[in-house]
Amino acid sequence: MVDRRLKVTLVRSRHGRLADHQACVRGLGLRRMHQSVVVKDTPAIRGMIRKVSYLLKVEEV
Repeated sequence: MVDRRLKVTLVRSRHGRLADHQACVRGLGLRRMHQSVVVKDTPAIRGMIRKVSYLLKVEEV
């Protein structure tokens, strides 16, 4: 089984967003603008990304 990963970058500010959207961004491990993290491609992570997709840039690694 291949361990798929995604590179997620915060491209818009989380300030002033809904509390649960801010929590999703923090849950993905993002703290600052233009910070990138590599996360496992799981259904839970995909759901978090979908919820705040308007704040993120996502690439396959």
